[in-house]
Amino acid sequence: MPTVGVADVGDGVFLLDVREDDEWQAGHAEGALHIPISEFVARYGELTEAAPQDGRVHVICRSGGRSAQVTMYLVQQGVDAVNVDGGMQVWQAAGRPVVTDEGNPGHVL
Repeated sequence: MPTVGVADVGDGVFLLDVREDDEWQAGHAEGALHIPISEFVARYGELTEAAPQDGRVHVICRSGGRSAQVTMYLVQQGVDAVNVDGGMQVWQAAGRPVVTDEGNPGHVL
């Protein structure tokens, strides 16, 4: 499965967060698109509308398990997708910003 480390996720890349609503509200990467894994197939069109045409989709969750499932699904659909290894836990531990919807500092559940 295509995987990248948090350190390899550059600023301005397309990031898809597949955690559930309570996790997202506690804190997320600024600019990420949020589609919970539990709603992903039904809301797939939102991803295709928002993702860059020929760009890569970086998929993230709390630790990497759910995002791995979504990454595999996307790859099967012909999307250039990669799983962010370690997820938001590693993102936060690496000092990457975690914010709430209001732009305040957030945290990872």
